[in-house]
Amino acid sequence: MILILRWILLPISLIYFLTVWIRNQLYDSGILKSKSFDIPTIVIGNLAIGGTGKSPMTEYLVRLLSSHYTLATLSRGYGRKTTGFQYAQLSSTAAEIGDEPLQFKNKFPKLTVAVCEDRCKGVEILKKDHQVILLDDAYQHRKLNPGFTILLFDFASLFSMMITLPTGNFRDTFSASSRANLIVITKCPRQLSLAQKQQIEYRIRRRSAAPICYSTIEYDQLRNRNHIPVEFDLSVYHILLLTGIANPQPLKEYLLDKVASIKELTFADHHNYDEADYIKINTAFQHLKGNKIIITTEKDIHRLHIDVFAALPIYYIPIQLDFITDRQIFDKKILNYLSHAQSVNKH
Repeated sequence: MILILRWILLPISLIYFLTVWIRNQLYDSGILKSKSFDIPTIVIGNLAIGGTGKSPMTEYLVRLLSSHYTLATLSRGYGRKTTGFQYAQLSSTAAEIGDEPLQFKNKFPKLTVAVCEDRCKGVEILKKDHQVILLDDAYQHRKLNPGFTILLFDFASLFSMMITLPTGNFRDTFSASSRANLIVITKCPRQLSLAQKQQIEYRIRRRSAAPICYSTIEYDQLRNRNHIPVEFDLSVYHILLLTGIANPQPLKEYLLDKVASIKELTFADHHNYDEADYIKINTAFQHLKGNKIIITTEKDIHRLHIDVFAALPIYYIPIQLDFITDRQIFDKKILNYLSHAQSVNKH
């Protein structure tokens, strides 16, 4: 029924496509102005809605660069209930700064993490005390002209129709990939075939000459709500898989052959959990038999902060981006850009 409804909305998708295409043309032609900065700025973005792995990519860049540069991450802070520029603190909540910035701050306490819906304003504030700014999910923020752009494509999305919202899942036109300096295909199967790579590259090369790298998800050890690793023999546990992310399927597939059974409870991406949700979650959990725990995502654990959730045995599995091929090409491109940018700015 939902699929039928989305196809009924195809005329709206055509209008959306034209609106986005015209906007991009106005920026590309210089009629609408973008602002550049004399500090290196790296944008991580995508063309489709959610689920492409922007957060793991941002974390990968933090690990790559933090020992060499004074870094800051800047994002909109999607899902927060505040507005304007905000610094993340270890005492912050997802309602104040958003779940992903809170995740970054908890994982990298010394990192400057900031949110601002106006990215240009955010960069202006941050540039005085930092050498590099990573902009999470800013590919469509055309008011800012980044120094370097990383475009992510979810592997599965490249084998389906690329149609704009609301019929499809793309919020930008495929031609926008021409702006990318690097393209990373995320969530690939580890045994990526030559035929699959050729099909992907055939699609992308019609619009972009940027280097293409391939990555997958690496799952870390299970952790409790205090971020301490724990060990379970999951094979004897019945799992309530609790998710409020764009695409929980990869996590489910990872767990399928590791646990006794899985019952799913899914919410919308960036869902803010409340006491009514607790009742729903607790009821689903109580219906499980035998040994049982709740497993959720790293993003979700930061939104499950209400005291009532403390009574439930909730754990999460962190993820990291892991390159299948071309890690050295990726790293070299990033480091060369920063080296060149610093050299130019000194003069």
